[in-house]
Amino acid sequence: MHGFANPARFLRIARWLMPLCIGLGLAVAALALGWGLFFAPAEKLQGETVRIMYLHVPSAWLGMAGWMAIAGASFAELVWRHPLAAIAARASAVPGAVFTAVCLLTGSLWGRPAWGTWWVWDGRLTSMLVLLFLYFGWMALAQASESAEGGQSKAPAIFGLVGAVNIPIIHYSVIWWNAQHQPPSITAGKSAIAGAFLWPLLLATLGLTLVFAGCVLARMRALLAEQQAQARLRRRALAEVEAF
Repeated sequence: MHGFANPARFLRIARWLMPLCIGLGLAVAALALGWGLFFAPAEKLQGETVRIMYLHVPSAWLGMAGWMAIAGASFAELVWRHPLAAIAARASAVPGAVFTAVCLLTGSLWGRPAWGTWWVWDGRLTSMLVLLFLYFGWMALAQASESAEGGQSKAPAIFGLVGAVNIPIIHYSVIWWNAQHQPPSITAGKSAIAGAFLWPLLLATLGLTLVFAGCVLARMRALLAEQQAQARLRRRALAEVEAF
């Protein structure tokens, strides 16, 4: 991991890896979503509405994965003082929040015909909504910390680790409580989903995960460029003051 601590080395890798992830991810996701929307069969009980699954389930996974990326980067920042950890956390926040919002939106669209209502205060739905609010809070805290302390505050990293407590709550909410949301259909080593539905779902998850990774790399490159530009401006301002 420390091999990527050098920003120049990271940028050399990200320069070709970012477009590869986004391009390949969009192609795979388009293929999977087209397969799921137009060629996969309708479900016996839910009918055509089951097709929302091909976007809803990957979005839920990536919403949680985004916060786990923040938590992992926060741990690396606090323990190892990795120079790119804070940037990785900031880069993961917006894509993670977007996928969390998509998960909630598609879940609401799916819940209306399935449950007869757009929203229920179910354990799974409520904990996902909490995750979205955690993203908003983390991004506001990171922005405020950077403005007030030049990006040196550890508060966002601590918040990132504490907020990770919500991830197992999301995962186990349908087991711990009498939830209206269905239990997990895919667990370690087995699946309750028929192959006609499972394969396009897995393919969509892979494609959107690659898109997520590409977006994180793109944002890291942009944040590093912004830092470098600010550093040049500070050096120029200091040189002008010394010359004066």
